[in-house]
Amino acid sequence: MLKWLWLSLIALVLDQWTKIAVDSSMRLYESIAIIPGFNLTYVHNTGAAFSFLSEAGGWQRWFFAAMALIISVILTVWLYRLKSHETLLAVALSLVLGGAIGNLIDRLAYGYVIDFLDVYYQSWHWPAFNIADMAISVGVFLMLLENFGIGVSKPEEDNDDIEKLDLKN
Repeated sequence: MLKWLWLSLIALVLDQWTKIAVDSSMRLYESIAIIPGFNLTYVHNTGAAFSFLSEAGGWQRWFFAAMALIISVILTVWLYRLKSHETLLAVALSLVLGGAIGNLIDRLAYGYVIDFLDVYYQSWHWPAFNIADMAISVGVFLMLLENFGIGVSKPEEDNDDIEKLDLKN
């Protein structure tokens, strides 16, 4: 199921391209109103999701980078081991992998993750996020759907299983 890595690559390229565009065209903390409830707001996130541990003193950069690297290896092995009928899970894992690598690149290159998507209601703002975060979130959502059996296809008869049965007879 490594054939789905193209989806990881698309998520990664879109993520890095948008971050470079924001970094090169906006000042830190600059905000551009797009539509009511949505701004482009350039921020640096030294922590994890929702700026968790952002004020931890610097060690979190390497901790989160190591975690992203380990998770990326696990996801790649998981993708490799999937059966051909596990398409939804392959899509989900590929999106999470692309997002994890996108944020890993930021952590290693800059020491922080570039966030710029700002969703808000009146004066309440959701923590800023990026394309990598969106890919991870959609991937996790698809994994939940798959876990509940939504969108799961039935396995086709596997020739390897038939050969194993023939060997026993």
